[in-house]
Amino acid sequence: MLIALPLLVIPVILYNIVVVFGAGGGGLAAADDTLRQSLFSIPMTSGASWNIGIGDMILFLSLILLFFELLKSTSSQKVAIVNHALSMVVFVVCLVEFLLVRGFATSTFFLIITMVMLDVLAGFIVTIISARKDLDFGGGH
Repeated sequence: MLIALPLLVIPVILYNIVVVFGAGGGGLAAADDTLRQSLFSIPMTSGASWNIGIGDMILFLSLILLFFELLKSTSSQKVAIVNHALSMVVFVVCLVEFLLVRGFATSTFFLIITMVMLDVLAGFIVTIISARKDLDFGGGH
């Protein structure tokens, strides 16, 4: 039943942890500063330095998990419907946090919400297309 858990809940939880514990309750400015705080830097051949922050790492993880969620959405198992429903719950929670909670109105969290929304849409679209194909096979005499 663990396969029914949407993977994109992981970056949402990480973001919540960073904002709640890392921002020190300072609101949006403190959350932005915490997310942009450099974890490490990679020197580029151009001489520039690529600074990677906490928010960047959360977005990178989100993109990887979105890929796996899209692969999971192609499954026609019964557990996939539970996954779609839980993904919708994660989307609603994210949307409420984005609109109503200080520290969540950032571009980083908006991109995470967009990925969760794409997961929800992909799941429902794939399910509808699969159901339509099943109907076509059943009634196509």
